Amino acid sequence: MKQSNYNGALQKTIGSGFNAKSTAAEVIKGIDLTGKIAIVTGGDSGIGLEVTKTLTAAGAMVIVATRNTENAKKNLEGVSNVEFETLELANPDSINKFAERFLASNRSLNFLINNAGVMWTPLSRDERGYESQFSINHLGHFQLTAKLWEALKKTENARVINVSSSSHHFSPVLFDDVNYKKREYNKFEAYGQSKTATILFTVELDKRAQEFGVRAYALHPGLSLDTKLSRHLGFEDMVTLGLYNADGTLNEAADKAMKEIQKTIPQVAATTVWAATSQQLQNTGGIYLEDVEIAQYDEANYENIAAAYKNPGGFGGVAPFALKEETAKKLWTLSEELAQIKFDI
Repeated sequence: MKQSNYNGALQKTIGSGFNAKSTAAEVIKGIDLTGKIAIVTGGDSGIGLEVTKTLTAAGAMVIVATRNTENAKKNLEGVSNVEFETLELANPDSINKFAERFLASNRSLNFLINNAGVMWTPLSRDERGYESQFSINHLGHFQLTAKLWEALKKTENARVINVSSSSHHFSPVLFDDVNYKKREYNKFEAYGQSKTATILFTVELDKRAQEFGVRAYALHPGLSLDTKLSRHLGFEDMVTLGLYNADGTLNEAADKAMKEIQKTIPQVAATTVWAATSQQLQNTGGIYLEDVEIAQYDEANYENIAAAYKNPGGFGGVAPFALKEETAKKLWTLSEELAQIKFDI
């Protein structure tokens, strides 16, 4: 019988033995990935760079899918077992060509790590008119996974890892206007919507793919100010997020809270690496992870929890609206329509 994490059915902690301070090197210790192949989107900077280095150090061959291969080569100079391929997630033709090149190599694909993304950007659109955060963070990875499905399906125990965010709590998927054609654009809401979509995609993908031996996981990597994701924030945004007061003074309570949850790059990469490689997860999927553990889920008390934790990093656990069966199925259909593909598993 197929498992599913619809409505949080599998969203229960397991006592992984790791925590928020665990590093990627610690969670992969003793795991040999020799002969395994991974694709990491955005694997040349930030979290993705650390994931790439960790997987290759364990013996895996990593294909780094990036907008700038020359920059990627500089960032990964001296690292063996790496290939570089151009990929523009906002460009459907680029996605198709990337997938075609990989499939032509007739290789298996053990790990597809959908890591690349943009965060809190001003309103912009791809060539189809789709809002960029939704286009890049969700729709591009949906299409990429669909196009690489044949490689995943033929690989024993393949995994798809979708990097989401605790900021998914900022917004459900707003189906009436996902691309902000009618409503006023809000960069935080748009980012939250895209990351909720990432989780819903994971829930539905795992339900459909597990009979072929493929499992899917979504995760919050953790907050690090050492990445470039927050480069679009201005002072007004900092006030909106509560980091600064309107008079320009620092909100000391918020600043303290932020410092307490900040992670190093090796720490923010840990949950991604654990999701891809841990045997602790071999019999489950479609779940949302954080701090190298299956995240908490408390639908009954969600509204109270959400009201208590308002900060730029979102808050712990997974939102009920990100796990709903009907919503996951509806998003799958919409994603096929927007991407103009049929992801028929």
